[in-house]
Order: sequence, then structure tokens, then C-alpha cells
Amino acid sequence: MKKLLQVFYVFLMLAFIYAPILTLVLYSFVDTPIVDIKSALEIGFSLNLYKKLFNDAALMKIVWDTLALALIVAVLSTLLGTAGAIGIYYSKGKLGKSVSAASRIPVINAEIVTAVALVLLFSLIFSESRSYFALVVGHLVITTPFVVLSVIPKLKQMDSNLYEAALDLGASPFTALFKVVLPEIIPGVLSGFMLAITLSLDDYIISAYTRPAGFETISTYVYGAMAKSNANSSLPALRALSAIIFIVIILVVVIKNFYSSKKEVK
Repeated sequence: MKKLLQVFYVFLMLAFIYAPILTLVLYSFVDTPIVDIKSALEIGFSLNLYKKLFNDAALMKIVWDTLALALIVAVLSTLLGTAGAIGIYYSKGKLGKSVSAASRIPVINAEIVTAVALVLLFSLIFSESRSYFALVVGHLVITTPFVVLSVIPKLKQMDSNLYEAALDLGASPFTALFKVVLPEIIPGVLSGFMLAITLSLDDYIISAYTRPAGFETISTYVYGAMAKSNANSSLPALRALSAIIFIVIILVVVIKNFYSSKKEVK
């Protein structure tokens, strides 16, 4: 009975988390502005929303701009976060602990506080708080700490003697870093990279406060489309876009877990 209750509890939690997303995926095949069972039964299922999505040049531009931004931010934050994690791990005494604590502040800090702070900072330095540079920096502020948090555990799992052994065998610090340390922490680096992409794609507050005039991300466009509601004909197509993003993320997670489990078996 206890085991049955545990299974039921897990099923309930999973249903609570994934039911809205699965509903979104289901209605991405129903070309109607109103999401209800009656409309789905009357209109039926089709790929019309996906066709509208790919035929909407303005919407596709927003998608590609958002993906390009996410990729730029992910690459930069992965480089900064990995270097920062290695520096924190090999720092001794209070310095490492202080930097580690400081790197976690953006994680627990309210995002609206970070956004307002960035606006004030760029207004003081550049007299203009809205620019593509400010947008990238803003995304880096919220993504880099998560890369650090992804890499640090892999560094702790690594045999700490490997780096010193490489140095004793004649390798330079640079060679030892790239041929000994990095191969050991690659799973954490990749996890941080994917997390950075997801966070950048998902962000709204930082983007809304720092994006330049005329530049839209998926999140800001969705918010604007929802505010206009029925006045925006592209709104239903966003269901198809959201479904594609969800499916791609699921595939990446499944493939990553498959290769990780395969590696552990070997």
C-alpha cells in the first residue's frame, strides 16, 4: 500500500508539472485562437500552425535573433563560467570562498533587481541603457553563475592529483589544463552550456529592460502578443514554436543521458 501511494504521488507530481506542457503540444496541432476541447473537436488536428510559423517572416526573424543571442551568450558564459569555476576550485583560503559566494549572488538575487541595476550602470557609463551590448551583458550576468555551479561538482569529483601529476611529468600548466582537467569536466561544461542557452531563451525581465529599440526576443514578443491578445494573428503560431522548443530540449536531454549512461557502462 505504501509503495502504491509513493507511485501515485510521483505520478501526481509529474502530471502537475507536465500536463500544461503536453496540453500546449497537443493544441499546437489545432488552428484556433481559442484553446478549448470544443474547438479542437470541431476543427480537428492539422499542421496549419506550424506552416504559419515558418511562413511568418517577422516571427521567424525574432526566432533566429533569439537563437543567435542565446548561442552568443552560451559560448561566452561557458568560457567565463568554466574559467571561473577552475579558478575558484584551485584558489586557496578565503579568496576562493569569497569569489564562490559572490558568484552565487545573481542566482539568488531577484532578477528585477539585476535588471534595474544594469539599466542604472549602463546609463551612467554609456548614457544609454538599451543596446545589444547591454542585452548580452545582462544575459551573461544571469547565466554565468549557473555554468559555475555546473562545473564545480565535476571538479570536485575529479582526482585532484591528476593536475599535479601532469605538472610533475613535465606538462606546462596550460597543457595540463587542456589535456587533463578539461576532459574530466566536459560533462559539466556541456551541462552549463545547455543551461545557459535555456536561461537566455527563457529570460524576459533582463531582455525587456536592456534590449535596443526594434529588437525582439521570443519572450518579449510573446508578452507583447499576449497583451494584444486577439489583435495579434501570430499568437496561435506561438504554440507551435513553444512545442518545437520543448521537443528539442527533450531530445537533447535524452541523447545526453543516453551517452552518459553508455559511458558509465564502459
